Order: sequence, then structure tokens, then C-alpha cells
Amino acid sequence: MNFKNNIEKIMSGYHLTSPEAYALMSDIGEGNFNDAQNTALIIALSSRDLALDEVVGLRKALLDLSVPTTLTSYTTIDLCGTGGDSKNTFNISTLASFVVAASGYKVAKHGNYGVSSVSGSSNVLEKLGYQFSADSSKLEREINEHNICFLHAPLFHPALKNVSGIRKQLGIRTIFNTLGPLVNPARTQKQFVGVYNLKLARLYHYLLQLDQKDYVVAHSLDGYDEVSLTADVQYYSTKGEERLSANDFGLPTLTQESLHGGETIDDAFDIFLKVINNEGTEAQKSAVIANAAVGIQCFEKEKSLLECVDIAKNALESGKASRLLKNLIQNQN
Repeated sequence: MNFKNNIEKIMSGYHLTSPEAYALMSDIGEGNFNDAQNTALIIALSSRDLALDEVVGLRKALLDLSVPTTLTSYTTIDLCGTGGDSKNTFNISTLASFVVAASGYKVAKHGNYGVSSVSGSSNVLEKLGYQFSADSSKLEREINEHNICFLHAPLFHPALKNVSGIRKQLGIRTIFNTLGPLVNPARTQKQFVGVYNLKLARLYHYLLQLDQKDYVVAHSLDGYDEVSLTADVQYYSTKGEERLSANDFGLPTLTQESLHGGETIDDAFDIFLKVINNEGTEAQKSAVIANAAVGIQCFEKEKSLLECVDIAKNALESGKASRLLKNLIQNQN
């Protein structure tokens, strides 16, 4: 389809079929549209809810255009949020990923620089000294030796270079917030994803059922794209749908202010170091432990949530997570 046909259909309220969405994203990724056209398409698609068929097509195109990895043979999990919740929390899912890895489970974390927030996972890991790479041998070595590796999205999705500048300039939530957690090139068998609204949570729930993987989709009812412990969380998994409170995690209810991630990347980095070294506030540690526990339960389906909280708490408070991070960074070469 050409640009004019695409934009007219989308702006008229028409929802693309899966093949149409696939063709559209392929055209964007292959550089068939100019910046003005890409901007118009992104804004038009982002101004309304995506239909399931659209997400299926857009996602398939991005995965087909991505750099392949050999990590698909490992049983791994990705923990991430869509972003775009305007809450500017500290890097909870990244910290939770290290706690899950320190608990003995393999994590293939997929992430990027912050676009709609101050600091994304890539900002913090780069500042720590982690060397981004698309070399599967490096990533496999890290998975085998440290239970975790990081897939920096721009290295694995070169097609998105055509829109990366536009996203940064827009600085708002776009379709790529929706698609990001769905296009991990490691194609993890397990996934914990936080989303910014209930409609999107249900869409992810339907989509991940099609993937036939172990998953949890979470949305805190006060708007967070993670288990924030500031309000009840709507929770979708292979077991169905339920609503959980902080009490279900055996953890305190938190204030929104206690999860603030600061105003700069340096602020985010300082919070990250304090929490991973078990020197964060009780609220910060509780949020990380809760999200790590959800990730652990994706592996340990027979364990209760409270048991998984205990596993996560031990990994953080014993220093295991801190040592794992230190060893991972020391072995970068």
C-alpha cells in the first residue's frame, strides 16, 4: 500500500488487517516513507487503540526485520513495561530482572534508551559499563555465566532507525511503546510485561495466549505499567484474570512519590545503584521485590506468590543481585 492509502484508511477509523499492518511496518522499516510520512503514520496509529490483528501484523514485520539470535534455544524470561505511563518511576523492571537472574532463572532483557521517561534500561546499563552487542556468542556466554544478558533494541531492530529520531522528538507515547515488549529477538518462552492501561492489558492477554507461553500482564489501577504497590493491580496470566493488592504480596502499600525516578539519568543511576546494593528505601526495595516475584512465578507456577516474594527478597537482601551485576560488568570485554 502507498502512503496516501495508508493514512486515509487509518484517519477514517479503519483498522488494518494483519497483512495490511505487516506491509505498512515493512514499508516503514525498509525506508519506503520519508520522515514527514513516517511521523504522520505514527501519530495517526498512536491516536487510537490498536486492534489485535494490527498488533499481530506490526509485530510480525518487526520480528522478521530484526537481527536473529541463538538465544531462542534457552528458557528465558523478559521483564519490561511498555512505558508511556507518565509516572517517571525508577528502573523497576531492570532491577527486578537482576533479582530474578540472581534467584537462578535466565533473563533475556530487551530494552532501549528512555523516550517517554527520563531513563530507560539502556541508559542505566550503559552508564554501568555494559557493552551492547548483537553477538550471540557474547549473549550466550552471559546467559550461561550470569543468568542474564541485555538486548539493546537499536542493535536488533535496525529497521527502526528510520523512526528513532521521530520518536525522540515527539517525546510521547506511540505505537512503539505497545510493540516494544512484543519484539524481543530472543523470543523468550516466558514474559512479564506491565502496561499503561486496561485495554492494552486485555489485548496483550489475548495476544500472549496465541503465543502459548507462560506470561503475566499487569496494570496498576492508578496508571502504572508495573506492579507499583500503590494501588490494586489487574493481573492477567495463563491462569486467567484477577485483581491483587499489596497485601497479596505481603508487602506494604506505597505512595506514588516513593517510586519517583528523579529528574536526570544521573538520578536514575544513583537510585539503581542504591537499590541493587540493598541500600534503597523500603518502598524502592518492595517495588522491585514484588515485580521480581511475578517474574519468578512464571518459572515456579506451583509456588505461591508469597513464596516467590521470599525468593526475590533473599536474592536482593543477601547481596546476590549486587554480586551478579558486579560480575557481569567486570566480564565485559
